[in-house]
Amino acid sequence: MRVWIDVTNSPQVLFFRPLVRLLEERGADVTITARAFAQTLELLEHASLEHAVVGPPHGGAARGAKARAMAHRLRDLRRFARPRRFELALSHASHELPLAARSLGIPSAYAFDYEFARVQHTLGSLAATRVVVPEAIPQGRLDALGARSRKVRRYPGFKEQYALAGLTPGEGVLAELGVDGERVLAVVRTPPEVSLYHRHGNVLFSAVVERLGRDHDVHAVVLPRTPAQARTLRALGLPSLIVPERAIDAPALIALADLVVSAGGTMNREAVALGTPVWTTFAGRMGAVDESLIAAGRLHELRSVDELEVVRRPSFEAPPRRDPALLLDLLLTALER
Repeated sequence: MRVWIDVTNSPQVLFFRPLVRLLEERGADVTITARAFAQTLELLEHASLEHAVVGPPHGGAARGAKARAMAHRLRDLRRFARPRRFELALSHASHELPLAARSLGIPSAYAFDYEFARVQHTLGSLAATRVVVPEAIPQGRLDALGARSRKVRRYPGFKEQYALAGLTPGEGVLAELGVDGERVLAVVRTPPEVSLYHRHGNVLFSAVVERLGRDHDVHAVVLPRTPAQARTLRALGLPSLIVPERAIDAPALIALADLVVSAGGTMNREAVALGTPVWTTFAGRMGAVDESLIAAGRLHELRSVDELEVVRRPSFEAPPRRDPALLLDLLLTALER
């Protein structure tokens, strides 16, 4: 079976890494296309996933630029795929893939776990053969995106529990970053500033960076999404901030951290999956998965920087994980015409 996977953002690498291995074990011929955005290409290389860069980079924050970049990339994706005769197309939040696949008559599965990226997921859901989502998202929210129940397949828990199954964190990442083992280790993720669903400023995130960056008992590793964010963070000159120069093994870092503060969603859930205390400063509308984790007390919603518990935690103990084969089998139901 010839399988086409499209990866357009950093979190998708972690999602597909175990699934590619499973597909290859089952005898599939897997081809990955990718977009140059954030640390996507670096992470694909770090994961030893061969890929072809197709289409222009991310279109930025402006709607018009996004639309032009999407039109250009759709054309390039179709040109890439047409002679290769793929039998199945898989994506997680890459809405361009089901659009291209539909135009070529290729069945596709479109997965996502944050339901309020409305434009993106409406395009992907309408075009896809199958939509795969966590159980936590109510069907009413999916109906609003064109993902009717007949094409939806659901999985228990959240995707990071599957993606991180079997992780054994090595401490090499700490040496690579120059982290002082005597200090409290905080991992901080910047806001998704170029996303349409996250257009307002995040004052609380800035306060967190200032608070941790000036604490000499802390080493705060801040993971930027874009080069512009990295330059801004380094320009602050805060003594306790570490801003990596390149993509790193973030899951291992999170597993070894004492706390995580993230203005996005994926890193929050990675921390929950790995048992690391985590606070969210997300400034957009909270999705159903994160709502359920907050209600269960596994994810903390930060309202003031004074609420942060900046303390050492017990040593890493891997929590229970879920089998990524379940996710793959749900994606493969797109072949059931």
